Amino acid sequence: MRAPIGTTASTGQKCPESGVWQVVAYPTTTAPIAKGNTMPPYSGKAVTWKLIQYA
Repeated sequence: MRAPIGTTASTGQKCPESGVWQVVAYPTTTAPIAKGNTMPPYSGKAVTWKLIQYA
């Protein structure tokens, strides 16, 4: 079962769903992240990522 669009994950957690993830902060960015990978930091900081599109 897929994680719903809008699911969030923090830097250091395992990615719950493959897709395009967006940083919930300013400045923001998007990144394709595969399920099971570790959620990365952004600009050297721990951030919260939100799933915006399935892979």
